[in-house]
Amino acid sequence: MVVVAIMGIILAAGIPSLYGFFHKGGVRKTMSDIEETCKSARQQAIITGKSVDLVVRPRDGTVEIAGGVDNGYSGWAKSAKIEGTRLMALKINNARDDFSQANEVHVRFYPTGTCDEMIMVFMGDNTDMKGISLEITTALPTILNDQQVKALVYR
Repeated sequence: MVVVAIMGIILAAGIPSLYGFFHKGGVRKTMSDIEETCKSARQQAIITGKSVDLVVRPRDGTVEIAGGVDNGYSGWAKSAKIEGTRLMALKINNARDDFSQANEVHVRFYPTGTCDEMIMVFMGDNTDMKGISLEITTALPTILNDQQVKALVYR
């Protein structure tokens, strides 16, 4: 009985962590959705052999693939919504300008598997900063932690 009670306590203590792992919310959901949309834009550009634009609308809080995804690849993420977090910075092609207040910004993915450089920085409720970076030579998104964001954006 004591062993069963101890197992019950340990299991009860782990439930919130498991819930958080399986149910993304806020910054985690936004980051995951944008990451998947970037990967889909890259895949579409490579497979179709045509450049694909990722359209970021900071004021509307949306990120989507221009023209949607076609050619029957319905498993691709078509768009993402920025919610539960605040977009703090958006830098394209290492420009000094911050596009986080722009109406619309385009990030191009090329058939060669490359893309424009992009860094998006988000701030959650607990003032932790997270970011997404697109590496220009592979066009793969990378999730950045607080220290990496500060090193890239505020250098």
